[in-house]
Amino acid sequence: MGEGALDGGWGWMIVLASFMAQFLSLGSPQSVGVLYPEWLSAFQEGKGMTAWVGSMVSGVALITSPVCSACVDNFGARPVTVFSGVMVAGGLMLSAFAPSVSFLIFSYGIVVGMGCGLVYAATLTITCQYFDKRRGLALGIVTTGTSVGGFTYATLQNELIELFGLEGCLLIVGALALNLMACAGPMRPMNLPGYYLKQRAALQRTEEPEPLYTKPTAIIIDSGSDLKPTPGSANNIAAIKLLITKESTELQESEGERNGRILSCSIVARTIKKRMRPYRRYMYETIELLQDRVFMAFCIAIFLFSLGAFPPVLFMEDVAQSEGLIDGIALIPLVSIVAMTTGIGKLVLGVLADMRWVNSLYLYALTLTGTGLTLLLIPVSKSYLALQVLSAMVGFFSGNWSLTSYITTKIVGMERLSQAHGILMCFGGFGITLGPPVVGWFFDWTQSYDLAFYISGTCVLVSGLFLFLATLPCWNRTTEEGDSSPESGINTSQQKHTLDCDKVASVA
Repeated sequence: MGEGALDGGWGWMIVLASFMAQFLSLGSPQSVGVLYPEWLSAFQEGKGMTAWVGSMVSGVALITSPVCSACVDNFGARPVTVFSGVMVAGGLMLSAFAPSVSFLIFSYGIVVGMGCGLVYAATLTITCQYFDKRRGLALGIVTTGTSVGGFTYATLQNELIELFGLEGCLLIVGALALNLMACAGPMRPMNLPGYYLKQRAALQRTEEPEPLYTKPTAIIIDSGSDLKPTPGSANNIAAIKLLITKESTELQESEGERNGRILSCSIVARTIKKRMRPYRRYMYETIELLQDRVFMAFCIAIFLFSLGAFPPVLFMEDVAQSEGLIDGIALIPLVSIVAMTTGIGKLVLGVLADMRWVNSLYLYALTLTGTGLTLLLIPVSKSYLALQVLSAMVGFFSGNWSLTSYITTKIVGMERLSQAHGILMCFGGFGITLGPPVVGWFFDWTQSYDLAFYISGTCVLVSGLFLFLATLPCWNRTTEEGDSSPESGINTSQQKHTLDCDKVASVA
């Protein structure tokens, strides 16, 4: 499949399949806020402990992104999506029989989280392969599947809990997740993954058959008249030749054993070095990526944003109930409002990112700043309508997740997208994992969400300001002016200035 397949054709089938894959896999984790009050009443644990379930499912999905990206590179998006369907469905069904919160952390948090991470890496990678000029729009549509799934599953799980209880709800949702295997069908790879390339190379090496029999070489020594052939002595000559061959073979084996003892350590060291070469190369490439100022600033911003922006998705419904603003769960939960507006935000921001006059990196920083200011307003809101409006604003700004792969591709290029995206999502995963438990512990300590949301809003606001300041081209000019002593230093600084400015400008 050539370059003509980009930005159209079968690519739209890839978008549809990836949309449905994220809808089926990430719908329940995105609406975990509906399950959170049920787990609180079922297991009677503290809010900080119970919050680990919701934080782990999203955190593990992002922390394991480097491993998930490596699986996609080696095996392809199709088999990875099939395997993820087994993990997501199995984890959800297993959670229906959870006897404690600790078991839920494993079944729902780790198993379902790893399955979601595989789906997320597979769908984003194959979408980026099929689209170039319309990549922002395609990624926006694909990642909207998560938001539509969160909106749908929030209402669906609420109704299923009323009809069949918490156990029946998880079993039905797990059965729906099995349809992920069907979504893997259209994911036809543009290029063969690394595993299949290795298998093809191995088959080509074994096409030339080796001879089944190799004639042994015998050393025949003429010892003079004692071994002169006489009539009827053919059998004796054959026996002598066999003895000489055996002695020479034994001599070669003894020499081989001695050489093997001497060279054994070097062979083992050489084998270990050969096996570790890909991992060492991966570490070198990772260090190079982390030394890039723009990429590192992006990673830190993702961490702070995930640390502060994810808890409202999990705690928003409990905030309304604890403040006495609503009794029970509304017909359209706040989690559904967040999911719906997140989908709208992904589409709008994806379209804006494709416009030439829009700098996508600064657009991302603007969404971070807006999210932080919105979170700071949540503690002072004293009505359910105000919470609905703020939830919608948080959801719209959280649609910036559709920009992460787009910006990453602009910074590091298509060739290193999988590795860079895995590192980036790993930073986000640590933030998501730590955020909800910290907010829950603050509530257990103060019996109020106010202080926790002030801290969350501050973290997100700082992340937006930090990303904006860290990517300004003026830092490159400062470096160029400061290093002016040797001529080589000036040349190096000028090259660095040009590359960095081009890199920041390319994100536009």
